Amino acid sequence: MIQNLGIPGLILVLIIALIVFGPSKLPEIGKAFGSTLREFKNSTRDLLSDDDKIVKKQDKEI
Repeated sequence: MIQNLGIPGLILVLIIALIVFGPSKLPEIGKAFGSTLREFKNSTRDLLSDDDKIVKKQDKEI
């Protein structure tokens, strides 16, 4: 569904968010979303690196 979202769809979503939350809350919501996304990426990267370490350790034992 998100793959089919083009420029007009993004503009519509932004207009609806502006109407629902108002112009004063929108930057706060964007900042919170950005920090949440950054934290998720960092956690994912840590999990993947931990998995790589475990696989390398198991390869050395064999």
